[in-house]
Order: sequence, then C-alpha cells, then structure tokens
Amino acid sequence: MTHASTVLAPPAVPPQPAPGKVAGPRPGGAGALAVGLFLGVRLAGAAVLALVGHAAGKDPLMLLGRSWDSVWYLGIAAHGYGHSLHLRSTIVSDLAFFPLYPALVRAVVALTPLGWIGAGLLVSWTSAAVAAAGIHAVGSRLYGRSVGVTLVLLWALLPHSVVLSMAYTEPVLTALAAWSLYAVLAGNWLWAGALAALAGLARPNGFAVAAAVMAAAGCAAWRRRGRVSHRLWTGAALAPLGWTAYVLWVGRRTGRPLDGYFQVQRRWGSRFDLGRGALDLLHRSLLHGSRFALPMALVIVAVGVLLYALLLVERAPLPLLVYSGVLLLVVLGGSGFFESKPRFLLPAFPLLLPLARALVRTARARPWHATVVVAALAGLGYGYGAYLVVFGSAPL
Repeated sequence: MTHASTVLAPPAVPPQPAPGKVAGPRPGGAGALAVGLFLGVRLAGAAVLALVGHAAGKDPLMLLGRSWDSVWYLGIAAHGYGHSLHLRSTIVSDLAFFPLYPALVRAVVALTPLGWIGAGLLVSWTSAAVAAAGIHAVGSRLYGRSVGVTLVLLWALLPHSVVLSMAYTEPVLTALAAWSLYAVLAGNWLWAGALAALAGLARPNGFAVAAAVMAAAGCAAWRRRGRVSHRLWTGAALAPLGWTAYVLWVGRRTGRPLDGYFQVQRRWGSRFDLGRGALDLLHRSLLHGSRFALPMALVIVAVGVLLYALLLVERAPLPLLVYSGVLLLVVLGGSGFFESKPRFLLPAFPLLLPLARALVRTARARPWHATVVVAALAGLGYGYGAYLVVFGSAPL
C-alpha cells in the first residue's frame, strides 16, 4: 500500500504484476467503512429531498424514480426500444439511451416482486454502493486508506450527487469505471477490458473507460517494447466493444450504419461541436436572465477544469488522466442542455483526488477546519440537490 506521505507522484502506468496476481490493497474494513459512510450520506440526502418534496406536495418516490431521463430508461426496460416523442418541432427517439441500465432493471423485475420504479432505484443504489467501493479502492491504492475514504465522502457530497439516489445511469457507469481503472492499476487487463466493455453499454460517455484502458495498455506495451502478456492485448481489444456494438446496432436499425446513432443524438440537440452550441446557449441564457441552475452549472464545470489541471500537476496515473480528460472534453465540447453538464462529470471521480488529499492533510493539522468544510459541502449538496429535483425546470 502506498501512502501520500511517501509518494507524491505515482508513475503513469504502474508495473504489471505476475499473471493471476492483483497487487495493492484489497477491499476490507476500510472499504466497508467507505461504503457505509457513502450510504449514510446519501440516505440523509434522500431524507432531505423527501422532506422538501413533501412540503411542495410532491411524491418523493416519484421524484427519485420518474424524473426526466429515468422515465425513458424505465420505459425501455418495460417495453423495449421503439418509442419516440415530438420535442421542439422534432422527433426524438429512445435509441439515444444505452441499454445496460434498462436490461438490469428488467432483470430485477423478473427476479423480484419489485415494480419498475423500485427495481430502477435498487439498481441505482446498489451500483452507487459498488462505485463507492471501487472509488475507495482506487484512492487507497494510490494514496492510502484515509484518502480513499475521503474521496468517497467528497463524491457523495457533490452538488449533483442527488442523481446517485435516482433511477439514473451515472451510478452504473461509475461502478464499472472505478473497478476497471482499479484493474488497470493492478495490471489485471482482462478484468479492465471486460468492465470497460460493459461501461460502454451504460452511457454514451462510457467510451472514456475504454479510452483509458487502451491508452494505459498502449503505454505499457511501448515501455516494454511489446514484450507483454497476451492478457494486455485481449483486455485492450475488449474495452471498446460495448460502446461500438451499440452504436453500430443503432446505425443498422436506423438504416444509417455509420452515423445513425449520432443522427439520433443530434435530434436531441446533442452533438460534439467543440462547445459552440453550449457557448451560444449559455450566452443567450445569461443575456436574457437565467435560472439559478445555469450559473451553478457554469461554476461546477469551471471547477472541474481547475481540478483537472491540478490532477495533471500532481502527475496522476495515465488511465485516470485519460478517463477524466475524455469526460471533461465531452462536457466542454458537447452541445445540449448546459444544466446537465455537471451530471456528466459525476463519474469523473479522479478529479476529486487533489481535494481529497488536501482535506486529509487539513484534518490532520486542523480537524475543526475539515469538519466545517465537510458540513458546508453537505449543506450545499443536500440543499441544491433538493432544489434541482423538486423545483428545477430544466433536465438534470
């Protein structure tokens, strides 16, 4: 186990262990503590949301289970693909939504007495707990258990962390990404590639996991001049298969093999245009008055850019840099609802590593200061999350 006090700049790609062995700390007592802390934080957030929703005359269960995109995902789980809707003078299709989460929900409904909403929330909450364990494993492997636990705490208290309690796909993607990245750091390339392939079936930006695995594999092969295990090449080959398979399937279904999926996304107003559409929307929104969520989203994205710069300065491992960088690039260069961009950064947990390390140092030197910081983050996360779900007028 490597502690922050002994290593300040981990190598870009850690040495590959002997085949069949996984180096580094294994999930144990500290991992259970991190998961328990995460669940406690999110249960408290759900309680705040329930109180605010009840005061506003809204059903908390419906707010968590049938808000915005969750309606589409549960519809796919119940009826399969093929639904479309007129939206802003164009026809949008459910083919824009990736299949892994609906498939998991459908499996839970088939195996348990739960209904669609209950199954959707069970999948999300379980995935979020698995993600918390994976985030802790990554943080602990690099900088020690204290940083691992703190990293999970910060992730649970993000302003948009309310999404982790809803029937959304971010928990599923983050769980697969965290454990795939951990497998890369441990040199377990087959697991890394398989989990990356599943991540590619979870969300459109799931290809960031595949990019991280392939970049790390390529770097390892170059440093060893190609003298690497076949497991590395197999893992790298597996990594992009999930995302590629779904995009090609949509292309075949729409009759446009190469760009069918991207055409579907463009009808939703989502495309990669180097940020021109997002800047235009932001300019018009700020010029004509703005909801509270838009300036807040702008601040969160700006903080994300700053944290990525700190991650570069601290020379974080290559797969974490690639993964976070791709997610951040999608946010900065993509068009669509600007208010949704902070949600797209939820899976980018490595961005929180500089903050986690700083908070651990602060807690050791000035415990009271660290307590105030955590309390302030909790107040912001709980209050803003309840506002977004109960009173927000733009899609999360």
